[in-house]
Amino acid sequence: MKEFLWPVRVYYEDTDSGGVVYYANYLKFMERARTEWLRSLGFEQDELREKEGVLFAVRKVGVEFRSPARFNDALQVSVQLISRGKASLVFRQEIRSAADGRLLCDGEVKIACIDAASFRPAPIPHALLSVVSE
Repeated sequence: MKEFLWPVRVYYEDTDSGGVVYYANYLKFMERARTEWLRSLGFEQDELREKEGVLFAVRKVGVEFRSPARFNDALQVSVQLISRGKASLVFRQEIRSAADGRLLCDGEVKIACIDAASFRPAPIPHALLSVVSE
């Protein structure tokens, strides 16, 4: 799969008292970008829950913080699917400065597909798998 890019602006609420992005907010930026990646493929998470009975949950995250982002910075968040299983997807994600391309944060995120009722592992819906397998 090719790389998907999503722009993010750093708001005051994203920063700590020093005006630097609070570390947990990088994970929020990554989450938003994965949601927009899924939407770009024609899938809405609420519709997957209602029609297919599945949810996606973060199973594992490994992140490296390289350089701080600050209030009002424009960022570019990338999403690249690097592997898939029957009930999981693994993404490589980077957050870069939109101004100069400097790498601020990167990592791998493993997402599990789970049954919305039982929270047990569930197969990724065929329609989604067929799109991400292209």
